[in-house]
Amino acid sequence: MRVLYIGDVVGTDAAELLVRKIEDMRRAYGVDLVLVNAENCAPDGFGTTVEQLERLLAAGVDVICGGNHSWDSPQAVASLDLPRVLRPANVEDGVPGRGVLTVEAAGTTVTVVNLADACAMHSARGVADKFFPAYRAWKSAEKQGAVIVDYHGDHVLEKQIFAHAVDGEAAAVLGSHTHEPTIPLHFLPGGTVLVTDVGMTGPVGGVQGFDPTHLVRNLRERGNPFAGELPVPVAGAPITLGAVVMSIVGNRTVKAERLDDAVLTG
Repeated sequence: MRVLYIGDVVGTDAAELLVRKIEDMRRAYGVDLVLVNAENCAPDGFGTTVEQLERLLAAGVDVICGGNHSWDSPQAVASLDLPRVLRPANVEDGVPGRGVLTVEAAGTTVTVVNLADACAMHSARGVADKFFPAYRAWKSAEKQGAVIVDYHGDHVLEKQIFAHAVDGEAAAVLGSHTHEPTIPLHFLPGGTVLVTDVGMTGPVGGVQGFDPTHLVRNLRERGNPFAGELPVPVAGAPITLGAVVMSIVGNRTVKAERLDDAVLTG
């Protein structure tokens, strides 16, 4: 089974570019399953809209993952009602959305588990006091077949420790949230591939896909980049691609590679 994971889609332009390119990417790489983290795809880069996620799903995305921005707006919360949209699983009962989904792809059962670390979840709107450790959610999750984890977090250490803790139980632990891709693709002894951060699919040249102007001014004038009005505009630079394609046999990843920007823009 071939799986494509696309990291942290930032803004409308990046989301629409994916809508146009997903089917080409599926064919070019022989992909059976496409996972996308889209928690920043709203026009202002914070959260999602129902229309955007429906367009991504109709274009060929199979599962959409989220993170701390999954509850940023009423539209983002409404998006969580879509059956193939996830948000972090490590939140209390009653929080909108689901964190685990089992699907079929190429005759294989796949479970996608969406998790987040404490640092990311501290900024989750309305949910900051309702999360618990990711590993606890992992242990209680109902998992079938090959298991893929979207681990949305700031801390390299936590992502790597988690991946070693689930080595052999998950085919892949794919880091998201920082928007900065890490180079190594770690193949752990039990068959789990770890990518500490896949990186974003969004505008380059700014700050995590956002225009730095207001943030820089706030830092210089107020000593705090976040002291001014938020959100800040999404940057308008060319779109970069953060993506990994994997070959999974059983519950082991036997091959993984990064895709470069030419795949998205060519």
